[in-house]
This record gives sequence, C-alpha cells and structure tokens, in this order.
Amino acid sequence: MIQRHLEKQILKYVEQYPILALVGPRQSGKTTLAKALFPTYKYVSLENIDTRHRASQDPRGFLKDTGPFVILDEVQRVPELFSYLQELVDEKQDPGQYILTGSSQFLLMESISQSLAGRIVTFKLLPLSFLELKGYPVDASVESVFQVMHSGREPVPQEDLYHLLWQGFYPRIHDKNMDSYKWYENYLSTYVERDVRSLLNIRNLSVFEHFLLLCASRSGQLLDYADISGALGISIPTVKEWISVLETSGVIFLLPPSFENFSKRIVKTPKIFFIDTGLLCHLLSIRNIDHLKTHPLRGHIFETFIVSECYKRFCNLGEKPPLYFWRDQTQNEIDLLIYNGRIGFPIEIKISQSFHSDFSKSIEQWLLLDKNPATKGLVIYCGEHQAHTHKAVPATPWYLL
Repeated sequence: MIQRHLEKQILKYVEQYPILALVGPRQSGKTTLAKALFPTYKYVSLENIDTRHRASQDPRGFLKDTGPFVILDEVQRVPELFSYLQELVDEKQDPGQYILTGSSQFLLMESISQSLAGRIVTFKLLPLSFLELKGYPVDASVESVFQVMHSGREPVPQEDLYHLLWQGFYPRIHDKNMDSYKWYENYLSTYVERDVRSLLNIRNLSVFEHFLLLCASRSGQLLDYADISGALGISIPTVKEWISVLETSGVIFLLPPSFENFSKRIVKTPKIFFIDTGLLCHLLSIRNIDHLKTHPLRGHIFETFIVSECYKRFCNLGEKPPLYFWRDQTQNEIDLLIYNGRIGFPIEIKISQSFHSDFSKSIEQWLLLDKNPATKGLVIYCGEHQAHTHKAVPATPWYLL
C-alpha cells in the first residue's frame, strides 16, 4: 500500500471526535486506508445487499449488533443510520467510535449536516498526489505548498511526465500495475451507471456521457454554462445541477476567480478542473503517450495536473484549498493564486521545456497593480533548471515543488 499523506490528520483528529468520515471519489483508496489505520475495528460494508437491508430496516438493532469501534463502509447507502449514530455518540462521547466512508460526497455530506454537526470530523481523500506516488514527505505546512523548492529531488524526464499524465493517479492502477485505459473505461461505466443514476433522474444516460466529454474538453478553462447548455440542448439549471454532481462526487473541482480586483474589472466565472488527468485523457480519447504529446489540449492537461496537485496537497493537510485564479476583462491572467488570508501568491504554469523571460510578465504586471500587497510569484515549467532565482518571479521545474 502506498502511504497516504492524510494519515497524520486522521490519526490526530480521531482522538478528538466520536465520528470520523472519509469521503472522496470512488476508488480513491478510502476503504484501504481506513482498514490500515484501524486494524482492530470491525469492518462492515453497506454495499452488501443483505447488510444494507438489515441496517435500513432496523437501524437501532444494526448499530447495537455492530457496536462501537467499527468501520461503516459506503454509509451513505443507509441514511437512516445517521440519526441513530447521533443518539449513540451523545450518550457515550468517547473519541473514535465510528469511522464512516463514502464514495458519494453529496449524500454523505447532506446527511452529516442534518444529523451529526459538531460530532464528526470529515476528511477528503482524493487520488494519489505526485508526492505520495514518489514517496516524498508530506508538506510541512500550508505555507510550504508550492512555495518551498526541493532541489535535491530526482529529475522527471518529459517522457515520464507524459506517462504520468496519461496513466493518472488512482491508487489501484499503481498498486496492481493495471492497464490504465481499460481501468478508466470500467470506472466510467460504474460511475455513470451507479452513482449518476442514484443522484440524478436521467432517462438517457448518453446525454450525460456527452456532457462529461464536453467538460473534459474544457478542463483548465472558464466554465461557460450557456455554451454547454446550447451544445447539449439542455437547460442551464440542468447543466449547473450536473456540474454540482461531478464536483461533489469528486470528478471535478471548480477554481473560483480571485475576489480582489485591485481597481481592475475581473471575470466572475470559475474555471473547471478534473481531479485526475488519467480520467481526463480517457474522456478525450487519448489512447497512448504519442497521442498526448501532440494533443492540442496538452497545455490544459498539464495545467490541470499542476492545479489538481496543489488542490490535493491542501486536502492532504486537512485544509480547504485556498486556491483562485485571476483574469481581467482585457485577458490578463494569473493561472493560480494561493491565498494565505492576507496576500496572494501568483503562479504561472507552462508545459514548455524551455524558459522564456516573458513567462513571468503577467505576474510582474499583476504585482504592480495598485493596492496589491504581494511582492513575489513563481513560474512552473517543464525544464530541467531553475531560472531567474534572484528575481521576484523565479522559474522552477514542476517536480521540485
């Protein structure tokens, strides 16, 4: 098993709350991690039809039989359990009594907000980060994410980068050395047939599958609800509902625009990013590495990888990712802003293996905006060497972060 960076946060907070929930996309490793961290706990899967029926018909009796110190897997399938869990932990407030896991964040979080507020701590487990895959240490703090360079790391050739992007970061692919293209084919089929059907009343799933393809073609770009609505012939409210399902089930995340305009008119539309580039490449019908190398969207795929990596690393610290982008009405843009509560740290992302001084121009112009307190930024690119290290906006190979 590949060690997950979220372990430290889970073991810390399970000592403070009676219930701990681990949510995230299907096949992100939630069950494996829960079993590894709590080997003495009884394990009960609510995917099992008989178990699920018994739990829904007699929640009180079911929980009495299982007792505390139990892992309840796919708990969102029996929402009747939550009010009874509330009653049990109110009576006996020992920490770490129940570990809940769920693939469908939407149903799980809705039930938690209604029944278990204040009694539960929730963590999001996403596919592997690059740091986890390589066995590098977890980030020291939120201030170090993408802001501390590790010059001693092994270089990653461009060929290996393309392989990583295409293969993706779901644990099972790497643990079992599986054919990633076929794995994603089965993954999508399961996701659409099971999760989407349970969340949405869709008669024609082929429309939703086309919707997925359209979203994939827009990863790393502004989310235009009207454009997708027109392309599919569905209403804008339906597009927003389907986007919400993709987001809450861990397929995508939305990167909001910066809220600080510094006296400039800025766009207010979020960007859409896929969590995993392997799934993204599969949806784009990229069947091999050579296809990816020449694909017109390879720059957006690399940007998706970098922004998603940053997003995952904040989640692995148990933090809500403080990530934004900035774009004004004249198309001046900052790809990624890490906001620390006071100032933003701007990042430009380039797939180029050669450094050009104009890579940093958009950040340099942004730093000069009136009332902007930020003084430094970063260019992330695919070269082998750091550049402009003496300047306010240095450039660094992506794998050193």
